[in-house]
Amino acid sequence: MALKTIIEESIKKAMLAKDADRLRALRAIKSLILLEETKEGKAGEISEADEIALLTKAAKQRKDSIDIFTQQNRNDLAEKEIVELKVIEEYLPKQLSEEEITTALSEIITRVGASKPSDMGKVMGTATKELAGKADGKLVSQIVKQLLNN
Repeated sequence: MALKTIIEESIKKAMLAKDADRLRALRAIKSLILLEETKEGKAGEISEADEIALLTKAAKQRKDSIDIFTQQNRNDLAEKEIVELKVIEEYLPKQLSEEEITTALSEIITRVGASKPSDMGKVMGTATKELAGKADGKLVSQIVKQLLNN
């Protein structure tokens, strides 16, 4: 089932439950999907990879906002972002643990023949494609650096 259909069903459930916070987050996701579908060059449908990319970007934006609001002591705004982030994460693929990421990256490093820190670009290019939506880019980058420096 397409993400758009799942979100629309979830919006109906949130409306019936009168869950305003969840409803706001779901409507934000639906809005992102509709904007992506109506972009130039799109045929009105988006792929599953595009859906994951949209949700990942939305989650990253929420995390950044939470950091900023927390630094500025705006806990009221940070709380709203935390609620939205939790809803967005429900629709993302399960995130890999640090050990799983390390194992996957070790295999990618071996496959692309990387051995020194200057090979990071080759590794990150492959890792970004293979781990899209399953792992945070910053964490992947840190682990790649550690593995290539050892």
